[in-house]
Amino acid sequence: MKYRPEIDGLRALAVLPVIFSHAGFGAFKGGYVGVDIFFVISGFLITSILLEENLQASFSVVRFYERRARRILPALFLVMAVSSGLAWWSMLPDELENFGQSLFATSAFANNVLLMFTAGYWSLASDFKPLLHTWSLGVEEQFYIVFPLLLVACRRWSMGALAAMFGSIAVLSLAAAEWLSLTRSTMAFYLLPTRAWELLFGSLVAVGSKEVWGASLLAGAREPLSFVGLIMVLGAIFSFGESIRSPSLWLLVPTVGAVLIILFAYPGTFAHRVLASKIAVAVGLVSYSAYLWHQPLFAFARILSHEKPSDALMFGLCFATIALAYVSWRWVEQPFRRSGSPFGRRFIFTGAFLGSLAFSAFGLFLHFGKGIPERVFADSSVTRAGMYIGYNERAFERKVEYFQREGVSRVLVHGNSYARDFLNMNLEVFDTGSIEFVYRDDFAPCLDKLEGRSARLYEQADVIVYASGGMGPEVACAQRNAAIANAAGKRIFYLGGKHFGYNLNWLARVPQAERVLQTNAVVPAAWDEASQLRATVPQEIFLPIYERVIVQDRRMPITDEMGRILSPDRVHLTRDGAVYLGRRVLWDTAYEESIGRPGRKQTMR
Repeated sequence: MKYRPEIDGLRALAVLPVIFSHAGFGAFKGGYVGVDIFFVISGFLITSILLEENLQASFSVVRFYERRARRILPALFLVMAVSSGLAWWSMLPDELENFGQSLFATSAFANNVLLMFTAGYWSLASDFKPLLHTWSLGVEEQFYIVFPLLLVACRRWSMGALAAMFGSIAVLSLAAAEWLSLTRSTMAFYLLPTRAWELLFGSLVAVGSKEVWGASLLAGAREPLSFVGLIMVLGAIFSFGESIRSPSLWLLVPTVGAVLIILFAYPGTFAHRVLASKIAVAVGLVSYSAYLWHQPLFAFARILSHEKPSDALMFGLCFATIALAYVSWRWVEQPFRRSGSPFGRRFIFTGAFLGSLAFSAFGLFLHFGKGIPERVFADSSVTRAGMYIGYNERAFERKVEYFQREGVSRVLVHGNSYARDFLNMNLEVFDTGSIEFVYRDDFAPCLDKLEGRSARLYEQADVIVYASGGMGPEVACAQRNAAIANAAGKRIFYLGGKHFGYNLNWLARVPQAERVLQTNAVVPAAWDEASQLRATVPQEIFLPIYERVIVQDRRMPITDEMGRILSPDRVHLTRDGAVYLGRRVLWDTAYEESIGRPGRKQTMR
């Protein structure tokens, strides 16, 4: 295939907005579409190469996978190795456990599948995941497993028949993306079936460029069409944002723009002059390594910071990404890819197998070892069931259909993981022999609309506690709920919000003796939401958290008097956190009175 410098320029146009977007610069709020442009480019290049080899009867599946391994694995393995060392050194157990899962999934080119089940792309936690971005490699490699085999099966088909097949699959994939982005957005974002249309757009260009878009056809329209394509790509980068469903019909803007550039940015056009410039081509050549390095650099900068890194630091890391990308491209990518490479096919496949096996094993070690708490905590108690998620989810043992004990205070706790934290606070600081708790995450938010299980539990309960950490639907009913509960002789309470600051991982680098009563600044968004909740719920039924634990200047304790960490993930509670908050938030309150002032647990752990 003849080299086209404007394609490398298009790569630069794709990777730079991704980098600046992930660095947090609002001007590039639509920079994530760079990944969609990469998909189009990949589909075009791979299909063009395979079709050319098919025409020459020289196509080999083994050679195809060897090229993919040479192209992808050396730089990827380097990034994974460096990230593994930094993660071991800098991460708290919960974060390291998650990293281990990502390491295993990336080794299997399935991080997109893992992320679909475990996280939202826009969540704060995503900023702390060094391998978050490898989801797109998962999508591409899953495509590359199927696509060459499909072409082999259809090798006798005409270009027109191939175009019809690619077009049909692309339409179905786009329809699935549009539908799922409305109903199951995380699934739509990460999975191949809803991303295949972007790769197939590139395939259609490769097929069409041989028969439909001949050298003379639409020659006079090259300038305006390529310019329109450039404007479409730039428009998406600078105008799209989180409100744009991805993937969906909206992404036709940057992907069709990329198609127009590939088809019509001939030498002499403005788009070609811009994209084939020396700077654009240079960045495009190192774009793969730049993409690999940017997320680990940003993630570890955040992991090592007490608060959100400054724009100046993140801007500097953007340039560091390009510099590191050049080093990686020059001394890692190229030696494995250049003609006459000393690394033969056996070496490549053996290295791919052993490298994937090693990273998978290390990832599983971190996962099953729960992030190896012993690296960070000298107190062996943290290795017990006192860390999230298992500790938090023990509340599900009390997710039953009805209360079962007589002569005790019956407390119905409703909500998400915040409610499970509240239940753990009770279990840690009260003698619960005289209390029966039922936990539900599906209780009716409004007491005037009870039916079925909710009505039965309400009739049995003496105390109802809503605890979802924010402005959920139950908050809108707070006034009515209070009146209804009081009329029925029941007590009702709403728990305030909590958050332990931007980042906790910096504690891993603090000596054990210096961890006593460390604090973080409360994240402004969390403070604002808690304030809104407090202003909405009647004060006599509100159980505030911040007001009872905050120290000076809106700083939240993140360790206790013994230096033990209160939260594993900035939001939920460890067992020590449940003790610390339980004593301060629940003792000497109307809630404690409502449950009969049970005995208090005083033992220090």
